[in-house]
Amino acid sequence: MTLLHCLYTALANLRANKLRSALTMLGVIIGVSAVIVMVSIVEGARAKVVQEFERLGSSLIIIAYDPRKVEEERSTRRLIGLTMDDVRAIREECDLVAGLSAELPAPGEFLVRYYDAETKASIRGVQPDYARLRNVTVAQGRFITEDDVENWAKVVVLGSKVKEALFNREEAIGKTIDVQGISATVIGVLEPKGRSGDEDTDKMVIAPISTIQKRFVGFEVVGVLWAQPADAAMIGPAMDQIWECLMRRHDNAPGFQVDSLENIQNAIGRILSIFGLVLGGIAGLALLVGGIGIMNIMLVSVTERTKEIGLRKAVGARRRDILAQFLIEAATVSGTGGVMGIGLGAGVAYVASAISRQVMKGGIGGAGIPAHLPLWSILGAFAFSASVGVFFGLYPAIRAARLDPIEALRHE
Repeated sequence: MTLLHCLYTALANLRANKLRSALTMLGVIIGVSAVIVMVSIVEGARAKVVQEFERLGSSLIIIAYDPRKVEEERSTRRLIGLTMDDVRAIREECDLVAGLSAELPAPGEFLVRYYDAETKASIRGVQPDYARLRNVTVAQGRFITEDDVENWAKVVVLGSKVKEALFNREEAIGKTIDVQGISATVIGVLEPKGRSGDEDTDKMVIAPISTIQKRFVGFEVVGVLWAQPADAAMIGPAMDQIWECLMRRHDNAPGFQVDSLENIQNAIGRILSIFGLVLGGIAGLALLVGGIGIMNIMLVSVTERTKEIGLRKAVGARRRDILAQFLIEAATVSGTGGVMGIGLGAGVAYVASAISRQVMKGGIGGAGIPAHLPLWSILGAFAFSASVGVFFGLYPAIRAARLDPIEALRHE
């Protein structure tokens, strides 16, 4: 009995018992579709995280001060935060750091005007290295320079949406705008970038950090520092060097945080992997139920076809022929259910992705969670569904193969 003939017999039995076959495949369909949806969402979220971190910049070190850490450690040593003295110390003492930029976001949103046109925008005070470290590209004009920082220059670089709201198609370079009552000259316009993390670079007004400190805050505090190691492979030692510098300067005061985007990305990746394992376990239970259903139906099929098995053995069919026939039938049922489950799961995943794009429109990332279905997940889901059929169909197949032909022919 050839493999092709066994497959033909299996399909014929499926067609002969359509309702029973459909109910048998239902558990496999649900299980495989659940696996596909899970993989698609988790891998889509992982791709989204990687995309967002690439937009933030590569191989970056984040230095910040969190006063909540002081409260957690019950320390009375509270600092105002990072200052420009810390920036200068890191530049002088940390030879593993190749690029450094302080960033100071002005609190809240500010009203920006140009004659009758106005819009709300967030304001960031930065240093010249900010553009390179954060992958910000100037489309027109220039970026902030060291002279601008030293002289507290009243100059700004506009995000693309701010420029569009104030000037439309009119030239913006050299024009004077009003930022919360302070006049500033536009020296540059950024290329559209979209959201990076929880901020929209296109709705941002960038100014020299000294200008924000002197005219909006009142002292040389820094919100966050962005640093780039001289060598990406030396990011760990560079972080240690920065940490030691801050601890020396502030006598081991709590509250300082030195981390890298890579570490944060890896941590999020681990969380997504755990989430995927939990969902995979749930989907595995559905496949287990489907496999038990296959075993049950195959046992019923063996009982119903006892005479047929006896007749086949009487005319020369060997044990392995009967075994192969029933195993192929079980694998065909589960494999067909697997293919249908892959199609159903992919459809659900892409519908969920479309819904998330609508729900999260304007939110973090601005594009929802993409549906990402790698080829390995499709092939793996099909192979796993077929193997479930073989595994759970093995006992009924062995039972059928071991039937005595004489007793089988006498079966009523």
